[in-house]
Amino acid sequence: MDKNKYYQKVKNILIFILFLNIAVSLIKLAYGWYTNSLSITSDGFHSMFDGVSNVVGIVGIMIAARPPDSEHPYGHGKFETLASMGIAVLLFFTCFEIFQSAIDRFFHPSAPDITTISFLVMGLTIAVNIAVSWYENWQGKKLGSNILIADSLHTRSDIYSSIAVILGFIMIKLGYVVADPIIAILISLLIARTGIKIIISSSEILMDKAPIDNEYIRELVNSVENVKDCHKIRTRGPVSSIYVDLHIVLESCFSLKEAHDIAHNVENKLKDSVQGIEDVTVHVDPCEE
Repeated sequence: MDKNKYYQKVKNILIFILFLNIAVSLIKLAYGWYTNSLSITSDGFHSMFDGVSNVVGIVGIMIAARPPDSEHPYGHGKFETLASMGIAVLLFFTCFEIFQSAIDRFFHPSAPDITTISFLVMGLTIAVNIAVSWYENWQGKKLGSNILIADSLHTRSDIYSSIAVILGFIMIKLGYVVADPIIAILISLLIARTGIKIIISSSEILMDKAPIDNEYIRELVNSVENVKDCHKIRTRGPVSSIYVDLHIVLESCFSLKEAHDIAHNVENKLKDSVQGIEDVTVHVDPCEE
C-alpha cells in the first residue's frame, strides 16, 4: 500500500474509534457518578483515556506521514512508535489515579447503588469494546501498524476491566461492599500490565530489533537466478516500513551492469514476497576467479 494511503487509513480508523471511546466513557462516567460506584467511574476514566490515546495516535500518525527531508532521510515513520509509547505513559497515569481513588474508598467506604440497569450498561459497553478491539487489531495486523495494535491492546484491557466491574457488582449484591475498591485496584494493575506490554513492543522497534527472520531472507535471495549465497543480512523498522541491508555472492563473474540487474532482481524478489519492505540495499561482493 502507498505510504500516504497507509497513514490516511490508520488516521481514519483512529478517528472513528475515538468517537466510540468518548461515547462509551461518557456513559460509564455518568452512570458511575449517579450510582456512586467507584469501579464504574474508574472504568469510565479508563475508557476516557482510550480516547486520549486515540488523539495521541492521530497526532503521531500525522507527524509520521511527513515525507523524508534532508534531516530525516528515512522519513518520520518512527513517530508512530513514539506515539505508541505515549499511549503507554497515559495508561500509567490512569493506573495511578484509579489506584489512589481505590485506597481513599477503603478509608471512606460507601455502598454503590447496583441495579439491573448497572449490568445492562456494562454489558453494552463490553459489547462495543469487543467489536472495537477486534476491528482495530485486525486492521493493525492487516496494515502492519504497531500503533493500531497497541491501541487495540489498550481497548482490550478496557474489556477485562469491565468484566471485573460486573464481577464486583455480584460481590456487592452479596453484601461485600469492599469489593468495589478491590476491583478498582485490580483494574489499575491490569492497566499497568497493558502499558508495560506496549512499552516492550515499541522499544523493540526503536532499538531496531529484526522484524524478519534472517534465514527466511536468505532463502528468498538464494532463490534468485545467478545468486550463489547471501550474508550480512540486517533488517529493522516496524512491519509497515522495513529496511533491509544484505550482501550477495554471485554464481560467476558478471559485468557491472549484469551485477546491477541481479541486485535489482533481489530487491524486487524481497518486496514482492514480504509485505511492508520499504527499501532494500544490496551489496554485491566481488567474485573469486
